[in-house]
Amino acid sequence: MLPLLEKELIEKHQWISSTDFIDIAAISEMTPGPIAVNSATFLGYKIAGVLGSIVATIAVILPSFIIISLIFKFISKFKSSPYIEWIFRGIRPVVLGLIGAAAVTVGKTSFVDIKAVIISILLFYLVSIRKLNAILGIILAGVMGIFLY
Repeated sequence: MLPLLEKELIEKHQWISSTDFIDIAAISEMTPGPIAVNSATFLGYKIAGVLGSIVATIAVILPSFIIISLIFKFISKFKSSPYIEWIFRGIRPVVLGLIGAAAVTVGKTSFVDIKAVIISILLFYLVSIRKLNAILGIILAGVMGIFLY
């Protein structure tokens, strides 16, 4: 979702800067709910106030809701089919690739200096290897940012 949002918001429409995009992505990832909905709400508010946030949120939610409802009806009828299982097995690598692409995109604009790289490596280690709670990781990154910047 992040590469799509970046292309639309920065490159195509030039509604926000790369720095604003990273801020929106960071806030959207920290708040509960899907990143697309959180980003749309925040961006809609930034561009057109409360009405903009409402319209942007509905515009992001409605298509997904309709598509997922149709897919659910279809999959419910064929849930025991091996073809459905094969489809899901094929989707998994695509999802991993999209997550990797988003990580590269965010990394390009987030790693502004050596301090940012050190914070990210340390937090990656603590959260993924030492199993630190992700919320505590976000708080720790914020504290480190306050002291280092």
